[in-house]
Amino acid sequence: MKLIAFKTSDGALKGNISFCCKMLHVTRQGFYQYLTSKDRPWKYQELADAMMQIHAEDECNDTYGRIRMYQALKIKQPEGVRIPSERTVYRVMEEIGLSHRPNHRPNGITKTDHKAQMSEDLMGRDFTADTPLSKCVTDMTKIPAYDGKLYISALFDCYDASVLGLSMDTNMKASLCVRMLDNAMLSYPKLRGAILHSDRGSQYTSQLYREAIHTYGIRQSMNSAGGRCHDNARCESMWARMKSELLYGRYDTKKMTIEELKVLVWRYFMSYWNNRRICSTNGGLPPMVKRRQFYDSIAAAT
Repeated sequence: MKLIAFKTSDGALKGNISFCCKMLHVTRQGFYQYLTSKDRPWKYQELADAMMQIHAEDECNDTYGRIRMYQALKIKQPEGVRIPSERTVYRVMEEIGLSHRPNHRPNGITKTDHKAQMSEDLMGRDFTADTPLSKCVTDMTKIPAYDGKLYISALFDCYDASVLGLSMDTNMKASLCVRMLDNAMLSYPKLRGAILHSDRGSQYTSQLYREAIHTYGIRQSMNSAGGRCHDNARCESMWARMKSELLYGRYDTKKMTIEELKVLVWRYFMSYWNNRRICSTNGGLPPMVKRRQFYDSIAAAT
């Protein structure tokens, strides 16, 4: 239709319309309908503008798929914008170039110590929790840098996927995991008595880590068998999302220093992930928003 409109000066050259429509196998009626509607404003323009605003709010928001974009719209309720179905949100995202298709897979780094004493699997692949600080998962990942490798240890709460503890170093020794526990307990003393699940890596079966677990009164849980990533799937998913949203296609980490990566990762988890990132498993709420609602509901009931 655009070609016919160009060749006929938007229908001004009447003699060419029939010929062009015949050659392109379209009807004259369809062409005139196109002329009538082509200058009308797009009915989803305000919705698209609201999406672009959400996209621009945080660096990592460009990884939002249709589900999280729909949830972000429902939370923000932009003035004057009618929020359509999730399917329509997806079509508009495709139209304005906001679709996101991750293409990387997680790669575990911990190695099982088959001779070490193992703990019971208290999770059974059930990574849901009804209350905060009752069930948590932990794991490590690495990021290559210009001047070495950055190893990250984190503790995630199964209730709302919040990051409760974080530590980073240039090695993957057990002390890295112990520092992560220290940081978590400093911020959340009520973590005492919680279940903390991990894989069977040598760091988690070490005497140093087990002593820290015992000191803090935490119940240790491990994968039912070494090498089964599904037994700690929640953590694997967290690392995959972090790298997909923060690093892949955005930074060449091998050109960055370890100190630069530390700042980047800390800001992502403690500022963006915990407080602003839309989390679909939380009904579209950022982790700390869901946590605050939980404690507010308890306060209102007492």
